[in-house]
Parts: sequence; structure tokens; C-alpha cells
Amino acid sequence: MKLVIQVPCYNEAAALPTTLAQLPREVPGCDLVEWLVIDDGSRDDTAAVARALGVDHVVRHQSNRGLAAAFMTGLEAAIALGADIVLNTDADNQYDARDIPLLVAPIVRGEADLVVGARPIASTAHFSWLKKKLQRLGSMVVRLASGTDVEDAPSGFRAMTRDVAMRLNVFNGYTYTIETLIQAGRSNIRVLSVPVRTNPDLRPSRLVRGMFDYVGRSLATIVRIFATYRSLTFFWLVSLAFTGVGLIAGIRYLILKAMGFGEGHVQSVILAAACVTIGLVTFVLGFLADLISVNRRLLERIEWRLRRLESRDGMRPDD
Repeated sequence: MKLVIQVPCYNEAAALPTTLAQLPREVPGCDLVEWLVIDDGSRDDTAAVARALGVDHVVRHQSNRGLAAAFMTGLEAAIALGADIVLNTDADNQYDARDIPLLVAPIVRGEADLVVGARPIASTAHFSWLKKKLQRLGSMVVRLASGTDVEDAPSGFRAMTRDVAMRLNVFNGYTYTIETLIQAGRSNIRVLSVPVRTNPDLRPSRLVRGMFDYVGRSLATIVRIFATYRSLTFFWLVSLAFTGVGLIAGIRYLILKAMGFGEGHVQSVILAAACVTIGLVTFVLGFLADLISVNRRLLERIEWRLRRLESRDGMRPDD
């Protein structure tokens, strides 16, 4: 069984020596362990440092395309390299590499297809109170949307089978973590969460530019999750909200009119008509969005089959 450990990188020449020094060359249950670095258009010597440190394969983007794109490039390369298991970890040494066997073991035993490392968020000192709460909220939303029981949805420390790697698609340019979990849950992939350890920060996170940026992106991601993967529920909830406001305004006007005060409250009629109309339109949009999501699932299945055919042809990335 072949394990490929992939490390997406962007300007990580300084951090790579520390990260790679911790990666294992032997993992129980795996006959071969190879390292793969995805250089996402770095402006420093990330690729050269990776090669000098003994990385088996280096794939490079000509320009910076973002973490999600680098993750997907890594999966495609690992599949082409014949990986039976693909493990993803961060280049900034956030995750403790000693826990890699914990992620791989359930897959080797046939108990799971995708294993996600759950960080000790509550005891992580460099996470603010607000960030901890948002992490928990985001993970709860992902559990509801995906039907999985993952404790730490934003965790990028994860291992997956070759088949899962071929199934995943990412359309969000910001990050891959949440979207891939929801896809896995909707595809009836066996997902398991295991506790892992983390290391002290080598540098501040580059994924967000501050707490307000993190809050905004987190809330936008949560809304997008429901709109994309629970479209019927999302639009019907919006429809219910508008319709409820409209009905309340309409009932209020009827009560006032019955009491003889209707002439001064025409605004309530206008508000009721507008809100009920928006509610009905949003209700119909829910059906349309649900039909579109069905087409998306069909396209994902087609792409998965194409990837399987391509992998049989023995395609290889440029080392």
C-alpha cells in the first residue's frame, strides 16, 4: 500500500525544513511513503528547498492560485503517482506529524474512507475566544449540512483513500476543508474524526488577514454552505422569514382596520404585499436550486468516473 503525503505551499522556504523534518518515511500498514510538495506559485525558493530536503515529487503552479487549487492539484498528482492513501498536512507545521499513523490506521483497517484530525481547539492558546466559537459554529453547520460527525471541520490534517481523492471537487477558491467534507457526507463516504495534536505557530496564518476578515469569511462560508448544499432548506427558510413578516404586517393592518384605524396604516399593506411576494418567489427558487444541485451531483459522478479512467492510463505529473 502506497501513502503519499502532500504539502501545499506558498512562500514556505523558511518553514519547510521544520515541517519536512517531522514527516515520517515509514507508516504502519503502508509499504511505501512518498512526499509531494505543491508549490502554489511561490516567489521564494520553496520548490528548490523542497527538492534539496529530499521531497520525492514537486508540482508547481506558475502563479498563485490559492490553497483550494493547490490541494486539488495535490490530489490529482497523488492519484497519478499511484497513491492508495493520500494524506494532506500544512506547510507551516501546525499539525503534529507524529499523529499521521492515527489518521492512516482507520483507512488501513478498512474502517473509514476519510479521516479528519480534530485539533484541541478549546486548549489552543493562540486562538481567540471569538475564533474558538466560530470554529465550533462552523463545524456544527458542516455536521448538519453533511450528515457527518466531524469535530473540527476546518482542519486540513486529513487522510483519504484513492477513491475519495478522485471523488472530491472544490469550487470555493478560499479553502477546501468544508466543501470536501460536505461532498463526502453527501456521497455516503465513511468519515471519521480522530483527535490530534498541534505545534506552536511558526508564523501568523496567511489564510486570513485579521479577526474581522476571519469572521466575515466564516459567516459567508456558512451561508454559502446552506445555499449550495441544502438549497431547498435554505430558500424555504428565507421564504418563511419574509412570508412571516408579511403575514404579521397584514394581520396587524386588519386588526387596526377593524378598530377603525386602518386609514393611517397603509404602509402595513404595502409591506405585507411585498414580503409575501418575495416569500413566494423565494419558495419557487428553492425548487429550482434543488434541481440544479441534482445536476451537480450527476456531474460530480461523471467526473469521478473520468478520473478513474485517466488513472488507469498511468498518467504521471511532472516531477
